[in-house]
Amino acid sequence: MPVHMRRLFVALTLCCALLAGATACGSSETTTRETAAAAIAGTPSPTTSAEKQKFAKTRFVANAALAAGATYQWIVKPWKAGKFKKGAKGRRLALVKAGLAGAFTYNRLKAAVKNAQGDPALSKALAPLAAGIESLKNLPSKLRSGDPDAVGAFGDVINKVKDAGKSAGAEVKEKVPSAGQLAGG
Repeated sequence: MPVHMRRLFVALTLCCALLAGATACGSSETTTRETAAAAIAGTPSPTTSAEKQKFAKTRFVANAALAAGATYQWIVKPWKAGKFKKGAKGRRLALVKAGLAGAFTYNRLKAAVKNAQGDPALSKALAPLAAGIESLKNLPSKLRSGDPDAVGAFGDVINKVKDAGKSAGAEVKEKVPSAGQLAGG
């Protein structure tokens, strides 16, 4: 038997074995598809509720830390330095960065809230903050208009998220995101 025929036979046998194994293991068609999709995507899927909670807390801390770092680095520090005042040197660039940081912060906080839903203690601690996080959606435009209360709102929400995480056993420390992360959202 030529080499290319043997390879074809081996490949066909392996495909049939994998197909039969996947069909036999799955309890339903959707379960098999979901498992295959998760395997292809390369996303870890925790098997127990304890692992889900552990991963949820870790992802919450990572997302909240990035939000806190972006807020401090590109919104609070420039505001304290007076970069948002009319006529300040570098105002336009500071406002662009603050707008990007505001959108990034909103995105990461929404992701952190979603992660917190996997952990009972975190979900209880963050439940009252949902309205505050949602209010951040319009703050980048307020920053551009020079509203001084906008910076305070970002700081307040970040501090409340940090406190809620700490009370649930997930301490959040600021982590400044890279420029690529900030631009990517």
